[in-house]
Amino acid sequence: MNNALRTYFWRGSFAIIMLVALYATFVRFYYGLGASTNLSDQFPWGIWVGFDVLCGVGLAAGGFTLAAIVHIFNLKAYKAVVRPAILTAFLGYLLVTVALMFDLGRPYRVWHPLIMWNPRSVMFEVGWCVTLYTSVLFLEFLPMVLEKLGLVKAHRVLKNVMLPIIILGVILSTLHQSSLGSVFLILPTKLHPLWYSPLLPVLFYVSAIATGLAMTIFESWHSAKAFGRQLEFPLVQKMTRVLAVVIAVYLTMRFLDLYHRGALSTLNNPGWERWLFGLEIVLMAVPMLMFFRERTRENPQAIYVGTVLFLLGFVTHRLNVSVTGLEASSGVHYVPKWTEISVTLAMVAFGFFVFRMAAHYLPVFEAEEHQPVPEVPVLEDRAYAHSLARGD
Repeated sequence: MNNALRTYFWRGSFAIIMLVALYATFVRFYYGLGASTNLSDQFPWGIWVGFDVLCGVGLAAGGFTLAAIVHIFNLKAYKAVVRPAILTAFLGYLLVTVALMFDLGRPYRVWHPLIMWNPRSVMFEVGWCVTLYTSVLFLEFLPMVLEKLGLVKAHRVLKNVMLPIIILGVILSTLHQSSLGSVFLILPTKLHPLWYSPLLPVLFYVSAIATGLAMTIFESWHSAKAFGRQLEFPLVQKMTRVLAVVIAVYLTMRFLDLYHRGALSTLNNPGWERWLFGLEIVLMAVPMLMFFRERTRENPQAIYVGTVLFLLGFVTHRLNVSVTGLEASSGVHYVPKWTEISVTLAMVAFGFFVFRMAAHYLPVFEAEEHQPVPEVPVLEDRAYAHSLARGD
C-alpha cells in the first residue's frame, strides 16, 4: 500500500468511526444508558469504566513518570521525551473526563463531588485528584502554546513557577493512580481471588509507572514514523532497561501476593478466568524477558513489539479487574453493546488525531523547540527568546 492509499485508508476509517460514534452518542443521551449499553443493576460497570477510565488513566501515566524523572530526579537526558509524554497525558485525562460523561447516569451532576464533599469515599479522592491533575497537566502543556504564540513574558512567568507545579502533579498522580486500585478493595467477596488483593493500590501504581514508560516508547516510535523524525534510540534503550526492571518488580509482587493468599489454587477451577489470567501474565512476562536481553534492546522492531505486548497485558489486567473478575459473583455475562464499543473506538481515534495535530502545529518535539521565536522589542526579552530557542 503506497502512502496516498494509506492516507485515504486511515482518513476514511477515522471518518467512519466518528460518524458511528456520533450516532451512538445520540442513542446514549436521547434514550439513556439502558438502551445504549448492556449494563444492568447486577453489572453496572462495563468497558466505559474498565477501558476508558481505568486503562485511560494508566496509559496517560507517562506525564507524571517522565516529569518526575527529569525535573525531580534531574535526569536531563530524558528531557527530549517529556513534552510528548505530557501532551499524551493531557489528552488522555481530557478523554477520560469525556468518557466519564457517557458512563454517568446523570452527567450534568459531574461537578457535585467538588462542592458536596464526602471525604470517606475513595471516589471523592479520585474525583478531586483527577480534576486537579488535569489542571496541572494543562499548566504543563501551556508553555508549548505560549512558545508557539511568541508570548515570551507569560512563558517566563510560568517557567519560574513550573517546578512546584510539576511536584504537585507527581503527588496528585501518585494518589489517584493508587486510589483507582483502592476502589476495588470494597469488593473482597465479589472480585475473583486472582485479581482481588489488599495490594491493589500498590499494584495499580507500579503498573502505571511501567505503562508510562511503555507509552513513551510507543509514542516515540510512532512520532518518528509519522513526522519523519529520528527515533531517540539511546533514550528508548535506557527506558526499555528500566521498564524490564519495573515489570519484574510488579510480577514478583503479584505472584508473592497470590501465593500468600492461596489464590493460585483457583487456577484449577473451571472457567475462563484462569485463561485470561494466563494471557495477562504472558503478555507482561514475555516483554520483560525480551527487554532483559541486550540483543533485543539493540533492535528497534523488537523493542516496539515488546512494548505493544506489555501495553496489551496492562489493558488485559485492568479489564480483568473491572470486568472479568466481577462476572462470576454478579451472575450475569457481560458483552459490550456496539454503542459502547463505538464510543470507546472513537475516544482512541480522536486521541490519535488530536495528538497528531498538536505535534504538527506546536513545538512538542525538540526539533521544533529550536525554531526561532518571534522578535520582541525589549532587549532582555530577546535574550530570553534566544534561550527558549536553545531549549534552556
